[in-house]
Amino acid sequence: MQIAWNSFTPYASLAGGVLIGLAAAWLVLLNGRIAGISGIVGGLLDRQSGWPWRLAFTGGLLLAPLAWLFAVGPWPVVRIEASPLLLIVAGLLVGAGTRLASGCTSGHGVCGLSRLSPRSLVATLSFMGAGFATVFLIRHVLG
Repeated sequence: MQIAWNSFTPYASLAGGVLIGLAAAWLVLLNGRIAGISGIVGGLLDRQSGWPWRLAFTGGLLLAPLAWLFAVGPWPVVRIEASPLLLIVAGLLVGAGTRLASGCTSGHGVCGLSRLSPRSLVATLSFMGAGFATVFLIRHVLG
């Protein structure tokens, strides 16, 4: 495995992390809500109370790439080396895992860990461990 050092972007990564942290802190401090994307979108689809803020939050996520385009310029080139069928199956598995874990990576990993939630610690360790194991198996065992 090689690291593409020319793609290493510490300042953009730091800025993104700070913005995610600020958004999560702002949402919990001002609205008392957790910035877990699966819960926000699920509540939007279920038409739960408070759907306007859910719509605004989701809209912000969807419009952020346009802000990047106007502020920075062309989007980075993304190359996906998987079939559409594999991507659909992976998405469905992620959705099923999100339901089983009562939250997604943003809900548990960003918001739950910052609240020192034991359940979020177990969930985060589980999905990170599963990700590490999957990458190891696919890249080093299956080739």
